Amino acid sequence: MPVADLKSHLAAAVRLFRVPADNPDLTRAQFDAFSKQIPLLYFILITNTLAVAYTYVPLAPAWLTMVVPSVLTVLAAVRTFWWLRQRHFVRSDADILRNLRATNWLTVPIAVGFTAWSFALYPYGDPFAKSHVAFYMAVTVIGCIFSLMHLRSAALIVTLLVDIPYVIFYFATGEPTLMAIAVNDLLVSGALITVLFIYYRDFADLVASRKSLLAQQAATQALSDENFRLANLDSLTELPNRRRFFAELANAFGDAERRQIRLAVGIIDLDGFKPINDNYGHTVGDRVLIEAGRRIREVCEGFGAHHVEFARLGGDEFGLVVSGDPSDEDLAEIGARIGDRVKLPYQLDTAHTGLSCSIGFALYPRSATDAEALYECADYALYHAKRHARGRTVIFSSELEAEIRSRGVIENLLRTADFDAEMELVFQPIVDAMSERTAGFEALARWHSPRLGLVSPADFIPAAERIGLIRSLTQALLVRALAAAKTWPDDISLSFNLSAHDICSSDGILPLIAVIEKSGVPPRRIDFEITETAVTFDFVRAQQSIATLKAMGCGISLDDFGTGYSSLSHVHRLPLDKLKIDRSFVADVNDNPVSHKIIKSLTGLCADMEIACVVEGVETRAQLESLRRLGCDYIQGYYFAKPMRKDAVSGHLTEERQRLGDDVARASA
Repeated sequence: MPVADLKSHLAAAVRLFRVPADNPDLTRAQFDAFSKQIPLLYFILITNTLAVAYTYVPLAPAWLTMVVPSVLTVLAAVRTFWWLRQRHFVRSDADILRNLRATNWLTVPIAVGFTAWSFALYPYGDPFAKSHVAFYMAVTVIGCIFSLMHLRSAALIVTLLVDIPYVIFYFATGEPTLMAIAVNDLLVSGALITVLFIYYRDFADLVASRKSLLAQQAATQALSDENFRLANLDSLTELPNRRRFFAELANAFGDAERRQIRLAVGIIDLDGFKPINDNYGHTVGDRVLIEAGRRIREVCEGFGAHHVEFARLGGDEFGLVVSGDPSDEDLAEIGARIGDRVKLPYQLDTAHTGLSCSIGFALYPRSATDAEALYECADYALYHAKRHARGRTVIFSSELEAEIRSRGVIENLLRTADFDAEMELVFQPIVDAMSERTAGFEALARWHSPRLGLVSPADFIPAAERIGLIRSLTQALLVRALAAAKTWPDDISLSFNLSAHDICSSDGILPLIAVIEKSGVPPRRIDFEITETAVTFDFVRAQQSIATLKAMGCGISLDDFGTGYSSLSHVHRLPLDKLKIDRSFVADVNDNPVSHKIIKSLTGLCADMEIACVVEGVETRAQLESLRRLGCDYIQGYYFAKPMRKDAVSGHLTEERQRLGDDVARASA
């Protein structure tokens, strides 16, 4: 055999008698299994040793039957106690390897000691006693192999140190029975060693597969944890998302309910965010959302008096769950802090922009007795803030609760309302500023409810939008408005208001086009008024609808300009014919330089863009004269006429012609 092969075989043989150090998982598994079976090994040694010693007490010297067995038994008992203690300790991989190697070394003196003692007893025995020694050695070595099966090297050491001397010794006796026992033991031991190798291989494979399974489980758990994190995280702002918010709300509500303490829900809406998206694009809008979220989160984390959970609910809306028994004062304070931080300027490359935020809070148990209702109350408080206290914090109160009940009554009655019988249109003149001649009428809806009486459009129009009736209402009112306009002179136009739902719906404005075509009124006589809010609701779809109406020949007016948060980009990107300046700037136009400058700027904008300027809310001659000087084209207000029923329009136009004719005659005279 070549020397290299011989060395290789010798190295492989040596490895069989060593504890491997390159597989910590296998070593730890060996130690765990071995530490459970080693007490059984020592039990076999102690019981078998005491049995042989008892057999030889009358035959052999006392030092062999009493002293040596006692020493061996004590050593075995000490080692048993030591191993039993190890089962309760947490050990490092290095410590485990050290203990297993120490066990390997200890098998040598233990095997040699028990074997030498049995050989020393043999000469003193009679045939039965000698057979007992042979039986003792055979059974003991088999028990040791089974007990040491998880530590293959130790089992091999014991087998070689016991079986080889055992076979040689009994063959040397020349006794056929003992020789047969020795051969039998040798064959059984060989078979057991074969089983040991197979078992050890399977044990190692099992440990490896278990490690692989644990790795797969760990990877699966990590993936599950990551999926859970992503499912509860807003991908843009990396804040908790809507799903996580409602889970936290449910947990916090349950805790507040058990402890009988207060809990608050807050909803934050950024005022003026959509114009940023429209002016600078969605990339900049996303950066503003991230920065606004970061600022609000810092306020929440720094509000030490109470625990505040913060999440992005969607779009430019965020949610708060304030636990720890907050008071109204606490909510007002956190709202003020958030508002102050959000208002700080945002650096957007070469431009600065500012935001504000409206916040609605609702408090358990005062506002609601379940989590969902509490959120709805906070949402209504936000709605109230957006309409009446923009940029401020509103806490849900008994007054708002009464308002909700009133809103619910309006919605319920509106669902069952007979539009033909209960809805009425009135018409307010739109007058040429210079000639003071009526150029058109704006159609205004009025609802005479049999139960509630006259309901303001400010109440029933939003209600119709909320319950999905606004488009049906718009179509019904447009039919009646066009029927009235058909009876007017051809030079008199009709202005008609459209909501965001009318111009941003999924099926577009086809129903309105059908109504116009069926009416017989030329589209050139129709002006559709659209608010800034409607435009910003879905600018792309609104732009498409407006372009379609414009292509038909209809006029387009942007209503209430200057009161919302839309940007001038809307004015430039829409095919507008008129811009309506809100009445809030007119009341003090002669007394407030700011109002005067705003109207002057807007009329200048209209002149530059070659579109007409319409001013609402004119009530005095002085206001009219000032607006004329500022370049306003059309006037609308009580100075000329209040909204009138359709049957009064003809009389109004007749009186106007007479008045203007008299004025012309007096001027000529």
